[in-house]
Amino acid sequence: MTLAIIVHGGAKTIEDGKAKANIDGCTAALEAGWAILHRGGSAKDAVEAAIRVLEDDPTFNASMGATLDTDGEVYLDAGMMEGDNLAWGGVVAVQGLSHPISVARKIMEEKPRLLASEGAERFARENGFEMCKPKDLITYEQRQHFEKQEAVMDRPATVGCVALDANGILVSGTSTGGVANQPPGRVGDSAVVGCGLYADGQLGACSTTGDGESIIPVVLAKTAVDLLSDDRHPDEAAQMAIEILKQKVTGEAGCILIDPQGRVGWAHNSQGMAVAYLTSEMEKPAVFTRKESERYSQKD
Repeated sequence: MTLAIIVHGGAKTIEDGKAKANIDGCTAALEAGWAILHRGGSAKDAVEAAIRVLEDDPTFNASMGATLDTDGEVYLDAGMMEGDNLAWGGVVAVQGLSHPISVARKIMEEKPRLLASEGAERFARENGFEMCKPKDLITYEQRQHFEKQEAVMDRPATVGCVALDANGILVSGTSTGGVANQPPGRVGDSAVVGCGLYADGQLGACSTTGDGESIIPVVLAKTAVDLLSDDRHPDEAAQMAIEILKQKVTGEAGCILIDPQGRVGWAHNSQGMAVAYLTSEMEKPAVFTRKESERYSQKD
């Protein structure tokens, strides 16, 4: 059985000065997930570990370093889905969760549902998850952008991961801090099954990123996975899914895919999208800041 994992740091514009941080962050997340897969661990463990690394990295928009809404507050969404049994779980509009992806996984394993706001926060506390003060997730950089109302070129975007383990189980996950200056209560696609993530053990698994208001109406993650039928390569399916989005709505998006054979694919219509992936058939990781960019690796 081929092992495979792919992570993304969001569909966005990546300034030259931020390229290394995006590369390093995605590489660290990939390494965390791959270490688990390589020793026979589950795809659930790998996806959670990879996304937790991204949630801790202020380069990305998932927990630490999340964007601020119009009230200057941080609200987080996250979801996880397992392909063999279509189990899923998510949290939306939560505050004070250090690692919302871990809470989403617990919900998935307990009883598939989407928990919001205070209910999700109570669930996290009752189950012993790491909590923090909401303000502790606000970085100096994000506070400066909010106070000055600056246009952010390297705008943070949703992070995600997809993995295939030795038992042939596919899992996808996403985590986000939403979009800058979003209205209070706004929920995007990230934790919505079929939109921000999807996993089907017979076809493949996907995590998306970008403008939620564009991703939701085209059900991007499910669309991308369905396009894997007839043994279509994930790279082709990913590009087709993005083309469908472009034809139907206005907005930027990206997606990552793995099929049951361990083949990897990804596509985006944004200026950049930090991606890292590795399979058991590769000698070293591949890391990019955009689809056409030069390939990097740990050993270069």
